[in-house]
Amino acid sequence: MHERSALYRSLLAERPMLVFLDDAADAAQVRALLPGNGCAVLVTSRRRITELPGALLLELDVLPPDEAERFLGRIVGPERLAAERQAALAILDACGHLPLAVRIAGARLAGRPNWPLRVLQQRLADEAGRLDELRAGDLEVRGSFERSTRRLTGEAATAFHAFGLLGPASVPGWVADAVLGRPRTEAVVDSLVDASLLRLAGTDALGQPRYQLHDLMRCQARHHADAGAAGGTAGGTAGRAGNEAAARVLAGWASATGHFAARLPTTLFSLTPEEPASWSLPDETLAQLTADPLSWFETERESLVEAVRLAAGTGRAASAWGLAAALVPYFDLHCRLDEWRLTHRLALDSARAAGDRRGEAAMLRGLGQVCLYQDRYAEAGDMLRRARALFRELGDSRGEAISICGLGAVSQFSGEHLRALGSFRHALAMFLAVGDRSGEAYARQAIGRIFLSLRDLRQASRWLAEALRLARELGDTHREGCVSMHLGRLHDMKADTEGAMRFQGRALDIFERLGDRHCGAYAMQNLGGLQAASGRRSDGSDRLQASLAIFQQLGDRSGEAATFQTLGELYRSAGRSTLASHYLHRAVELRRELREDAVPRT
Repeated sequence: MHERSALYRSLLAERPMLVFLDDAADAAQVRALLPGNGCAVLVTSRRRITELPGALLLELDVLPPDEAERFLGRIVGPERLAAERQAALAILDACGHLPLAVRIAGARLAGRPNWPLRVLQQRLADEAGRLDELRAGDLEVRGSFERSTRRLTGEAATAFHAFGLLGPASVPGWVADAVLGRPRTEAVVDSLVDASLLRLAGTDALGQPRYQLHDLMRCQARHHADAGAAGGTAGGTAGRAGNEAAARVLAGWASATGHFAARLPTTLFSLTPEEPASWSLPDETLAQLTADPLSWFETERESLVEAVRLAAGTGRAASAWGLAAALVPYFDLHCRLDEWRLTHRLALDSARAAGDRRGEAAMLRGLGQVCLYQDRYAEAGDMLRRARALFRELGDSRGEAISICGLGAVSQFSGEHLRALGSFRHALAMFLAVGDRSGEAYARQAIGRIFLSLRDLRQASRWLAEALRLARELGDTHREGCVSMHLGRLHDMKADTEGAMRFQGRALDIFERLGDRHCGAYAMQNLGGLQAASGRRSDGSDRLQASLAIFQQLGDRSGEAATFQTLGELYRSAGRSTLASHYLHRAVELRRELREDAVPRT
């Protein structure tokens, strides 16, 4: 060894050279090979080596999309790529634009000139087998990753495997504490970052560092975690520990979501598991993040959806439906109906597979609410009836009352006001029996709303006044906004335009302050109609057009139809007959669609 070192240094002493040290393990290995004269040294390493004085650190990222496309085109031929460009882009996405992976994918295609690109695209679509497909001769993505991961031991291995289970979205730094079941895990996370196994994805709006695995590295981590959980040799104990860590992370997400959801203005029909979380964020961490619950949900939305997917996919039914249910107040407030439906569908399937009847009931109730918001009344009624039956079997009076409220809304929006009134009275009695004052406030508001539809203004005034009193006693500003809208309608029916506009303006102010675009659109529609009727046509038209845009974005056809009707009448009174005819015709079409959807399909 001494003789080889002496020979190496004597050769370097003869003339300036560029020394290339490939795949260095660490700084110590490099120091032993640094020349003493003016030679330049280029070092590549899988690790981030920052300890060498005077060294310039250059981190190589994945290829930009256009460069990755040109690279693949040079291997398979630009004409072949252009002929199936969408398949080529999907292949590049599956490769995560990693140069080695793109090189291997290109080599496989070049060796199979008669293959359509979509064949490889379909093979790479399955994450479980993706790394097995990225192999050509002695080129292999998995083997390259193995050289980086085989040195991981103990907590670093556990953390790596667990991060692989958490999906593609970036996660905040506290997740590492949940992974390892202890605080102050920064050193372990830093070791993964330094080994280029975990990427620091930046700092979010809440000041939290966020971490993320490259998609292909995530496939590697999941492979080890799954093998370990199944008792295989790959991953072993660390893989099993990774799955236990993922369970703690899910518990952490659930407890944090429940904590922040309780601080949102719409929490009425929350149905979550009764068991305490097995792991939760430290109080000091929650305190730092609690100042702005909505920002927390916006920041973590993708991670939370992935957490539901993970829980459902790994058979943790209670975690899946509990987290999906805890997300409802946020999804409701910000009208995230697609994500609401997705998470509830995933959790519903998981609850049914596990025989978790309360979870099944809660998810059916939530899905029924989504259908109700989207005017799919027959579907909503079916789901809410099934939810009610399950809650009744379980002896859950509150869950049953919530389901009955949903059925009352289905009846009301289908024009069956007396049946709706019976449902809301029944639900009110159940809320009173269990001491649910928030449920009581909702039921009283709903009964007042029915009396408005029946034009019984005395009864409507009585029930709405009680609902408003309860909302204020509870500090429920959102409920106050909802009742104010109905009180605005009440004053309009009494021909008290000023009073009607005052209540609708109050409701709009509340919803805009709370960020509830959906309820805000209804208040805006009501206020716009009042302004137009009182001669302020320009102001009224502007508000009506703004509410129409929101209803169309959210897929609320009943709100859209009512706004088209009001706009049509406004333009007809202004003498703009062509425009009025268009709006009124569209209102008729939408109402016909709603009637058709209210009839069960056989």
